[in-house]
Order: sequence, then structure tokens, then C-alpha cells
Amino acid sequence: MKKVVKLAALGAALTIAGGVQAADPVRIGAVVSQTGPAAFLGEPAAITLKHYVEKLNEDGGLLGRPVELVLYDDASDANTARTYATRLVEDDEVSAVIGTSTTGATLAMISVFEDAEVPLVSLAAGIQIIEPVNPYVFKTPHTDRMVCERVMIEFSERSFDQVALMTGTGGVGKSVRKECTEQAEKRGIEIIADETFNPKDVDMSPQLTKIKNTPGVDAVFVGGFGQPLAVVSRNYKQLGIEIPQYHSHGSASKVYVEMSDGGAENARVTAPLLVIADQLSEDNPLRPRAVEYTKAFRDLTGEDVSTFGGYAYDALLLISDAIKRADSDDPQDVRDALEATKDLPGVTGMFNMSAEDHLGIDHSSLYMVTVKDSEWVLE
Repeated sequence: MKKVVKLAALGAALTIAGGVQAADPVRIGAVVSQTGPAAFLGEPAAITLKHYVEKLNEDGGLLGRPVELVLYDDASDANTARTYATRLVEDDEVSAVIGTSTTGATLAMISVFEDAEVPLVSLAAGIQIIEPVNPYVFKTPHTDRMVCERVMIEFSERSFDQVALMTGTGGVGKSVRKECTEQAEKRGIEIIADETFNPKDVDMSPQLTKIKNTPGVDAVFVGGFGQPLAVVSRNYKQLGIEIPQYHSHGSASKVYVEMSDGGAENARVTAPLLVIADQLSEDNPLRPRAVEYTKAFRDLTGEDVSTFGGYAYDALLLISDAIKRADSDDPQDVRDALEATKDLPGVTGMFNMSAEDHLGIDHSSLYMVTVKDSEWVLE
């Protein structure tokens, strides 16, 4: 990010409480992946959280008290994430926690918050984070199941009967592979090529060559997170593959488009509404907040808006809204209020939580967009 100075030290906590007196703060914890393979997920989240906690305090904080953000960088490592989860509940005594950026690291943290009875709002996609429902775990991104359903519906509509999968070996990649395989079977779509990649891979040519040489592939679906998604598209272009290319919402970032060196052109991406906020109708209740956040992120960073920052925006929104409605920062009260969230417009969707649903958004805020001249186009 052009205007942002990254946190210098791994494990250093950032506390923000300005604009109101620093006595007796409401403490909100966060763990994100600011460094490591998942940094392009975690850095926008950290930028967003710091900015909007500052705004909260400029507006008087919560419950008439300052808000203190205790933020840790897990360096894209599940064990580090769990260590910071323990610190947040045992030492920092937070009321609620946001994070982390990846499915695997989130799963590593869950038991800590469940045992401590402190609510967690995850920024990761894996459906196993909220299914089965855990009383203390919520999330903001659409699930990989929703993404796979949306893609397989389009495959059916376009008569793509034989497809290839290209998925990561990490938590979200494995989950995407499982969900897309099941959704394909439901719709009579055959997966005739099934390749994987590792988080640190820098060349996907061998896997893509296998797919290219497999007769009858109608489309390729790519799922996972981090820089490898851009590598896939870059190699796609280098190999001259003309098979339609589809991506999960892990690629819904201009960073992915830029790093692909033109390989993302014409790719179809399942994306939250945030990437097309300015294309939403004026009467859409989700437009104002999405447009405001888009502008704020660009002003802060000089970069286009990040959906991964948007997930953090919504997590902070959900927690602050819950604290206000509960008139309390007791973790149990915050948890109960989170579960009772109704008709709350975020930048990812309209949130309606329940005891059976700790995501609270549906397919209506998940779009199929195409990369055209390095821009997102709703078609």
C-alpha cells in the first residue's frame, strides 16, 4: 500500500484509542495475516481496522468510552494465530475478536475463544468455520459453498459439462475443492482434471499443462488464497490457454489482477458487491456504505478497494453494533447481540444472524464479474 507504513515487528500489538479519554477502554482484539503468503488478505484488514477504530473514537467511542484495538500479526501461521488468540483472552481481556485472515488459522483459534466464551468474527471463507454452528464463532465472507453453488449454476447455464479444478492445498483450497466437487455432482457436471498448488508455489505451468492437454475441458475453476491465484492466471496467459477461466472470491482483489500480468483478462470471478459498489443501483440499501468505504480505502492507501479489507470493516461493524445494542461490552452480552443482528447493511451484504446462521448473508450479494481492461465489469 503506497501511503501506509506496515507494522514493523511480528507479534507487536497495536493499540489505538484516540479522540476520547483513555480510561477504561472497550477492548476489541484482532489477529490478521499482515505478513507471509496471506499478507494481501491481512494488510487491507489491518488498515481498515485501524482507521475505523480511530473514527469510532472521534465519534465518542462505544458506551461513552474509548475503543482500544489490540492487533496482532500471525504472519500467515496457524500456530502463531493460536498463540495470539490465547494472549487476547488471557492477557488483553478483550470483549470480542476479529480474525484471522485464513481458514486454517481461524480453525486453530476457535477452541481458545470457545473455552474462554469470547465471541470471534472470522475473516476467512471456509464453511467449516460456522458449520456446525459454534455459539461463539461468526464470520463475514461468503462461504466457499455459496461460491461453488454460484459457479456451478453458471456452468450449467453455459452447458459446461466437463470442467477442471485447480485448488490450493491450504484450508480454504481443500474446502473449495470439496464443496465444488459436491456441487458439480449435484448438477451432473464431471470434473475431468483435478490439480492442486501449494501456498508458496511460484510456477503452475506443470499443472496447467496437464489441464490444457486434457481433452474436453469446458472451463477451469481456481480456488484458494494469496499470490498463487495470480500465478495461475499469469501462467494461463503464458501457456496460451483459451479455456474459460473462473475464480473464487479469493481473487476478488485488484492485487490479484495486477500481479497476474494480464493473465486475469476475461477471467470470471465470484465477488462480493464491494468490487462493483459504483455499479449498484442508487436505491440499493447496500450502496451508500459500500461507496463510502471504497472512497475511504482509496484515500487511505492510494489503491483500489479490497474486499478483504471489507470483511474486516463488516466484522468491526457487527461487533460495535452488538455492543451498542447490548449496552455492554461483556463478552457474553456481545455474543448474544451478535446472534440477534438484523437488517444491518455492511459492505459484503445485509446481515441477518440467528442461532442457526452465524454468517447472516446470502447469495444476493455475491456477483459474477469479469475482468475487462483490468477493471471489474458486471455482466
